[in-house]
Amino acid sequence: MDALYAEMVQLLIEEGYVDGKDYFLDGTKIEANANKYTFVWRKKTEGYEEKLQSKIEDNLQAIEDAIAFDIDSLKRKDDTFPRERISREALEEVAQQVEQELKAQEDAIEALDTVDEKQGKKQAVKSLRQFHKALTKDYLPRLEKYETQMDLFGDRNSYSKTDVDATFMRMKDDHMMNGQLKAGYNIQAGTQDQFILHYSIHQSPTDARLLKPHWESLKETGRHLPENLIADAGYGSEPNYMYLTEQEDLHTLIPYNTYEQEQKRSFSKKAYHPHNWMYDEKDDLYWCPNQRKVTFRHYSRRTDKHGYTRDFKIYECESCEGCPFKADCTTAKGNRKIYYNPVYEELKAKEAIKLKSNDGRTLYSRRKTDVESVFGHVKQNLGFQRFHLRGLKKVHVEFGWVALAHNIRKVAARKRHQKKQAA
Repeated sequence: MDALYAEMVQLLIEEGYVDGKDYFLDGTKIEANANKYTFVWRKKTEGYEEKLQSKIEDNLQAIEDAIAFDIDSLKRKDDTFPRERISREALEEVAQQVEQELKAQEDAIEALDTVDEKQGKKQAVKSLRQFHKALTKDYLPRLEKYETQMDLFGDRNSYSKTDVDATFMRMKDDHMMNGQLKAGYNIQAGTQDQFILHYSIHQSPTDARLLKPHWESLKETGRHLPENLIADAGYGSEPNYMYLTEQEDLHTLIPYNTYEQEQKRSFSKKAYHPHNWMYDEKDDLYWCPNQRKVTFRHYSRRTDKHGYTRDFKIYECESCEGCPFKADCTTAKGNRKIYYNPVYEELKAKEAIKLKSNDGRTLYSRRKTDVESVFGHVKQNLGFQRFHLRGLKKVHVEFGWVALAHNIRKVAARKRHQKKQAA
């Protein structure tokens, strides 16, 4: 499908339908072929597994004297679980030790002469036998189940039992206004003149995290890369800006999440927003609406759950005590603080300059009619609102056929329009 689609796009360029210079990127969610009630949630799985680990440790503690092992030595740090735990492999070794100990004790019982002695010894190994049964019939199967589920999650928070590659995402409201979570896929597509130039299928519901993998998949096609990348504010994050600055000969038009608000007159009237405060560059401090100093205190570094590190400058008001504006300015118990990200602010400023230019405004104004019209055509006119196949690879091929059909219909419409003009 990838080779076929690349050939079609190349044909569109050669025939003059597109030139491939402008690339309008956006994403849409399409429901998977999965039962919406067959969900598995990461937090639930972690909770069930943690309770099982606690039960296993309690039982191991009870038989620790009967079998020589150290419980703490069984625990290992696991990439899929956020803590040290007893893995299935370690528990299987314990089960083998318990089985060997049981066999040795049962052989010793058989060697005894009197019935009373045998009965007494059997009572002594009863708890060991019960634990072995619980290990093999309950603990190990459940532990294997939870480990399999965590492997299926990957970096996701959910999946469907019907289609394990599908992730539960918040879909737009239907005609009954039921905004609910449904198993689906996130389709990232780049268009020009309403032709789909490239697409990629993802399991994450967040567009911001998908720009880099989508662009990398576009580079893998071997085609000449676009000169202009235009996307909405959902992609305007610091990691994306940093990644795009590393791309050669690429001009971007991607607003950040507050760009549209900052262009309104009402934004300049928000007295308690630090963006509207007076800044003293010499002393590196702000002046709040009550004319009190908000001075630089220290640097801070934060790493998010995806591994990206941001650096902040922390500013704090000299004193908010007795300030008549405090209730409107901050909900903090102490003084008002400002978290300023120098890298992100510089990248935002550069992007704002491009968006405010005449060429930038003209090009960005085409985004809605270009890429969003494509998704509307695919979902409403072609009626493709739910996948028929299951699995990431099959879904990739299925949407490829849909995108091919869309492009062919666009070519046919263009030719009909050209014939009418010629007539």
